[in-house]
Amino acid sequence: MIGAFGLVRMPDFYTRVHAASVTDTVGAGLLLLGMALQAGFSLVTVKLLMIALLLLFANPTATHALVKAALARGLAPLLASGENSSKP
Repeated sequence: MIGAFGLVRMPDFYTRVHAASVTDTVGAGLLLLGMALQAGFSLVTVKLLMIALLLLFANPTATHALVKAALARGLAPLLASGENSSKP
């Protein structure tokens, strides 16, 4: 719900990407934590923790690449005054 609210409420692409990436990373982490608690201490838990570690590195990296591509294409971030910047 918070991620959907952030996508609707945020004013520009960069803040929307931030809202989506945070909820994606935290949501996946919480799902993996729940599965690890359900599995108990076993090899499955170790595998789930390794997947969580991979997600903690991969999700922010993918978001950074997406934002960097948007900047390279010339999509300017919205400034605090509401005007678009002429520089990326």
